[in-house]
Amino acid sequence: MPIRRLSWMTMPARAKTVLWLYCLCCAGSMAQAGAWPREKGTWFASGLVRLSWPQDRTTWTSFAPTSRYSSVFVEYGLTEKITAGLDIGRPANGEGKTIGFLRYPLNRSDRTLKIAAELGLGQVAGQAVIRPGLMLGMGWKHGWLAADALAEIPVRTRAAELKLDLTAGLNLPLDFKLVAQMQTGRPYANAPYAKIETTIVTPAFYNISAQVGGSWGLAGDETMGMTFGLWAQF
Repeated sequence: MPIRRLSWMTMPARAKTVLWLYCLCCAGSMAQAGAWPREKGTWFASGLVRLSWPQDRTTWTSFAPTSRYSSVFVEYGLTEKITAGLDIGRPANGEGKTIGFLRYPLNRSDRTLKIAAELGLGQVAGQAVIRPGLMLGMGWKHGWLAADALAEIPVRTRAAELKLDLTAGLNLPLDFKLVAQMQTGRPYANAPYAKIETTIVTPAFYNISAQVGGSWGLAGDETMGMTFGLWAQF
């Protein structure tokens, strides 16, 4: 999930990105609930575009990003405890993921530490997968902390990919939010990776918020990137 400049963009690419985000926001968008159950009958959706470049600028041949990843995340409160969702991700080249999931809290709602379990089914890179997960979270007036652990397990091979995201959020004046996330993972048959992404979320209009930020690979990832997105809930 973190920063660089926009001069690399040609107008057609920028127009496509803006149009994609605009269409998404018409469907609604806002932050992933994690360990907190979505209120019954309410929706949340977010859309992100992540662009990245090599950290070693001596390898650059142009300002154009070397990779792009687009994602859509939707949640709906089925009941007071059960949250249903859809997680879709698409790289510029290659196959992406489409996973539907259900999440259920494991402890009482009055506890400071929120704990929830998740089970997802879908496809990643054309393979059927099962995705169990465990979410932890704590919130207070001025911010929140969260840890989300997921395992993407192919049905045929059982060659699991493990992921752990650690998030710290800060509520700022005028409904701004500052979000820092450490993204880590251990892909099957590949080296583990870790990168940090920092974004700021600002109110845009009605229930729509805009998100912009940058990322930097720390280990097993030699890229830096920019993140653009929209959040909404209704």
